[in-house]
Amino acid sequence: MKPSRFVPPTEVPGLAARRIAADILDGVLHKHRMLDDQLDGPGAHPGLKTLADRDRALMRRLVATILRRLGTLGHVLSRLLDRGIPSDAPRAQSALLIGAAQILWMDVPDHAAVDLSVRLVQADRRAAKYAGLVNAVLRRCAREGQPLIEEVQSQMLDLPPWLVARWIAAYGEDTTRAMAAAIGVEPALDLTVKSDPDNWAARLHGEALATGTVRTLLHGSVTTLPGFNEGAWWVQDAAAAIPARLFGDIKDKSVVDLCAAPGGKTAQLIHAGARVTAVDRSPNRVARLRENLARLSLEAETAVADATEWQSGDLFDGVLIDAPCAATGTIRRHPDVAWLKQESDIGALAAVQKRMLQKAATLLKPGGTLVYCTCSLEPEEGEQAIASILASEPGLRRMPVGRDEVAGLDEIVTADGDIRTLPSHLAHPDSRLGGLDGFFAARLVKS
Repeated sequence: MKPSRFVPPTEVPGLAARRIAADILDGVLHKHRMLDDQLDGPGAHPGLKTLADRDRALMRRLVATILRRLGTLGHVLSRLLDRGIPSDAPRAQSALLIGAAQILWMDVPDHAAVDLSVRLVQADRRAAKYAGLVNAVLRRCAREGQPLIEEVQSQMLDLPPWLVARWIAAYGEDTTRAMAAAIGVEPALDLTVKSDPDNWAARLHGEALATGTVRTLLHGSVTTLPGFNEGAWWVQDAAAAIPARLFGDIKDKSVVDLCAAPGGKTAQLIHAGARVTAVDRSPNRVARLRENLARLSLEAETAVADATEWQSGDLFDGVLIDAPCAATGTIRRHPDVAWLKQESDIGALAAVQKRMLQKAATLLKPGGTLVYCTCSLEPEEGEQAIASILASEPGLRRMPVGRDEVAGLDEIVTADGDIRTLPSHLAHPDSRLGGLDGFFAARLVKS
């Protein structure tokens, strides 16, 4: 990516972090680029290399806060602007969002938030004429912003209306409100550890969840945390760690992990003693998977291929499908998803999921286990996908999940014996330590 107006941070402290934040916001909201792609890898913003760790952390938090509270920000700014947010100068829009987010939710002095936002627009040819407007609006925001938030008191504003409507239809209004509230909180860091979660929880100043995941509030680069270089753990949401465990004892069994990158579930399967083949269609993602496994001192066969077309001369004891999906269950960790996905995406993805399930059935040995999962809250990509494959493949049957397999978390086991986690699950007195990504998982057996 070539940002339009990147200037090295040689003048005002903190301005470069906000300039890069504005570029990345523009990438998400106007160019439909995924946040992760702009933060890491070959498409990362080149200015990130010049930022100190502290500024990089500030920039990430700033972008995430804006995307997480975008609807509320829009409401506040609309009340403070007589003619709406300027549409002819994207940098003016970004500067208003950046300034207001700092004033309303971040530990930044109001005067600094206003001053740096004004400098952002002054440095942009198209936006410079709005410097006075930005200054006036953000000063009003400092005085009047909090009452305007309390006026609505609904984090449902921070989700696209089409998604709210779907969740109300699927889960009811009360549960949808609870999910929206959970999504509005910056989540903790979840780690899957190779052994002794209590010890790692103590070392990382966190706590061990009943499922064995270690959850901590430490932020910043995970590469600096104890245990990273030794490969003692990997980053993985507690909900994402559940599906691989549904295979039970897989020591010395053969398992193929379809759509395997970045490799968290692959690592779980290998660590449990399985002989794993990891398949993913993206060469870059497979390369990342190999790097991750190397750090963890774990080995798997890998293949770059479309899972629906991949051919194997062998049948497997187990098949894991972490299917491509709308990813609406991950909005608490990836707030850009809410603004990048469209309702029309779901039907096309459901068709892919159906083909993957049909393919998986052909890869299983008789008596073999198929675990299907998606990080989606949409029934078409979960419950309905399983109902469809069971109706069309008489050789498959459901093996219900027992509460003892999920550390007694009854709330995540459905009446059919599948897994359905919600962002509002795993409540905690400290909201930052609660919540799960939204996941669906089902376990099928080939007769």
